[in-house]
Amino acid sequence: MAAIAEISGIDTGRDSDLSVSPFGSISTNTTPDTEFSPPDSPFQQTRPPRDERHLARKKLATLTLEEKVSLLTAADFWRTKAIPSKNIPAIKTSDGPNGARGGIFVGGTKAAFFPCGISLAATWNKNMLYQVGLHLAEEAKARSASVLLAPTVCMHRHPLGGRNFESFSEDPLLTGKLAAQYISGLQERGVAATVKHFVGNEQETERQTVDSRIAERPLREIYLRPFEIAVREARPWALMTSYNLVNGVHSDMNEHILKDILRGDWEYDGTVISDWGGLNSTVESLKAGCDIEFPFSTKWRFEKLFDALKDGKLAEADIDRAAENVLTLVERTKGSDLTPEAEEVEDDRQETRELIYEAAVQGLTLLKNEGSILPINPKTAKVAVIGPNANRAIAGGGGSASLNPYYTTLPLDSIRKVAQQPVTYSLGCSINKWLPVASPYCSDKTGKQGVTIEWFKGDKFQGPPVVIQRRTNTDLFLWDSAPLSDVGPEWSAIVTTYLTPKTSGKHTISFMSVGPGKLYVNGKLALDLWDWSEEGEAMFDGSVDYLVEVDMDANRAVELRVEMTNELRPVAKQKQFNMTHKYGGCRIGFKEEDKVDYLQEAVDAAKAADVAVVIVGLDAEWESEGYDRQTMDLPFDGSQDRLIEAVVQANPRTVVVNQSGSPVTMPWVDRVPAIIQAWYQGQEAGNALADVLFGLRNPSGKLPCTFPRRLEDTPAYHNWPGENLQVVYGEGLYIGYRHYDRVKVAPLFPFGHGLSYTTFEYGRPSLSAKVLSPNGSIELTVGISNLGPVAGAETVQLYVRDPKSRLPRPEKELVAFEKVELDAGETKHLRIPIDKYAVGYYDTELGRWIAEEGWFEVSVAASAADVKYSVAFEVKESFTWVF
Repeated sequence: MAAIAEISGIDTGRDSDLSVSPFGSISTNTTPDTEFSPPDSPFQQTRPPRDERHLARKKLATLTLEEKVSLLTAADFWRTKAIPSKNIPAIKTSDGPNGARGGIFVGGTKAAFFPCGISLAATWNKNMLYQVGLHLAEEAKARSASVLLAPTVCMHRHPLGGRNFESFSEDPLLTGKLAAQYISGLQERGVAATVKHFVGNEQETERQTVDSRIAERPLREIYLRPFEIAVREARPWALMTSYNLVNGVHSDMNEHILKDILRGDWEYDGTVISDWGGLNSTVESLKAGCDIEFPFSTKWRFEKLFDALKDGKLAEADIDRAAENVLTLVERTKGSDLTPEAEEVEDDRQETRELIYEAAVQGLTLLKNEGSILPINPKTAKVAVIGPNANRAIAGGGGSASLNPYYTTLPLDSIRKVAQQPVTYSLGCSINKWLPVASPYCSDKTGKQGVTIEWFKGDKFQGPPVVIQRRTNTDLFLWDSAPLSDVGPEWSAIVTTYLTPKTSGKHTISFMSVGPGKLYVNGKLALDLWDWSEEGEAMFDGSVDYLVEVDMDANRAVELRVEMTNELRPVAKQKQFNMTHKYGGCRIGFKEEDKVDYLQEAVDAAKAADVAVVIVGLDAEWESEGYDRQTMDLPFDGSQDRLIEAVVQANPRTVVVNQSGSPVTMPWVDRVPAIIQAWYQGQEAGNALADVLFGLRNPSGKLPCTFPRRLEDTPAYHNWPGENLQVVYGEGLYIGYRHYDRVKVAPLFPFGHGLSYTTFEYGRPSLSAKVLSPNGSIELTVGISNLGPVAGAETVQLYVRDPKSRLPRPEKELVAFEKVELDAGETKHLRIPIDKYAVGYYDTELGRWIAEEGWFEVSVAASAADVKYSVAFEVKESFTWVF
């Protein structure tokens, strides 16, 4: 195994049925504004082993049938049902993959913001993912959560997948190996991982109703394989079903994937939970093995389970099996601890800051560096920092992976801290999908930032308000934080705030409503969305974003008032979903009038600089859970491409930094000498980028997904995102680099590609044996030398090819990888094992994995397109296995 250096760092400053009230929920003191609470002690020690399932069975034997049934649906939005009289506590869940957000979706308790999944995968560092899991566990505990709804291990089937940023890779082995380390770290600290979404959730378009049609071989070899590796190597305590159907049956009630494969072939002993609002049946889901429904709802379980028992459609053994699995999860996380749930606190640890910084540095991926433009000399170079993402914290994508970070670091600020010459800045262009939230300009009557919300029982604004709140954000989607226990299942609310512009002009206010909504400006109706019908692109449903221009004077407040209810819109959905009320909310945005030619300003700045750094990309509005991207091009209307072309023409020494969670089109790639793929890197994004730009750190990221030249070159181009609520995975096994190998189309940048500020030389590999046996392994040894003047890290990738197979196989498949750090002039030898999992494929005729007799080639490579050496070994006689 490769030696992984110790982490070093710097000192740095879901859809749901909400038409009912929570049943049996527990109170919580969580508020959006919590105080900093320093840790009392370092990380807890690993607990002694316990037989949690035996303990769960003992508790199960004490329960009445009613108590068992009550465990099979959540108690509220985030928690399981407590039965204190039987020593069964509630356990709290929390999103998500790159940080433990806590109980409030927007503006909740501040939390550590880790790099997104694809950025973590770009490190190709298994130990790094393990460390991330350890620290996420402590973050979850600070939110009083025992279950983290992560990691996301869905495949990057297509570059437009809205949630690609949240998951790891297009390759199942890379995904599975990293996920296993992440899970192991989490669970070592007593926090359950929830590996998700099982399975076939590779798009957000119609995600709750789309049928993913996947043949058995690609299902096993590509889409299930990350889950299989995670189950085999890390035993995740929980698994979340996906919203979609798989081959005609919803995942939560799909016996083939849940019973035959997960519980059968893999002998999984964890707990299966539904995605939020993702249960689709009463009898079928329970029989298939979906143990607990989230969040609270009376739609499918409770009385319906008793009715099914009476009718003979369910046996009490079905109830017992699911309840035992729920109790096992409780035992694994909280045991019999009935201590009241503590208030969420901040736990901003220095060691976590350092880990996030290190993960961000190692994820930064240098795609191109002609003429050694990078690193920039911080002592002598005059730098122009340009672009729509240069002075913003683009820390993560949108949706359930989002959170309220302890802090963020801006690229511009961080670059200025390192540079010893003056740094100029120009916006260049704007890329807002929606207007920025109005929050920074808004205050309540007392002058505090935010809005006042007056909540009324019922949807008619009758009587006095029963709850009055102040919230700091004007992003008021209220799906998980409306005070339902006070206002009931049908509510109305009035939002009031005072918006004070900094300049005079014809400024723009935007308004988006989830349910019925009206916006008043200074008492006059400005936008009436009471009966809106045109849906926009928002994760939790909502209208399109409507704009209104208002003449304003600098420093003079304008009163904004919103009236809204949680009646379901559009009205047609009330009949479709057989419900009248769901969740309400709104979003208020604001932008002052532009009075500057930003493109010309950027060109002038570039001409006057030694080096121009253009920071472009996407953000949480363009890339999010809830919808897919519409194009691979950079938004908006080509403005960023025009900006880059103009800047590189003005200054040939231009560096482009792209922040996105998936590939983008780069029509300027041949003219720009240096390109960094910066992903979404959490709270340390600015610091990590600045240190790499100026050579304080050496980039070592490698692409976990292929960057195509054109969308038309991609494997799923012909059948994305499907039609008539069905998407056929027609490319079969050939996703990602497997496709580009097969059709012999050169991508823009290949899978596994990433440059360094130093040069590595690979030695010829050798094998410890020439024959692979069914239960044995072969060790490949290869030397790696750093020939350059600075320390660096290289990821060695092993690909296996089966030259002669009974069934078609990809040209090559990733089977192992190791990252090694080398000082200047240093050589190390890596020893990498190869076992049966490296040579097998799934034979649908046998219903098993098979390693066929014959010779196999194993290649040592720096990327999928940069093979250094190949050696061969043999399987003497075919053999098979199940798991």
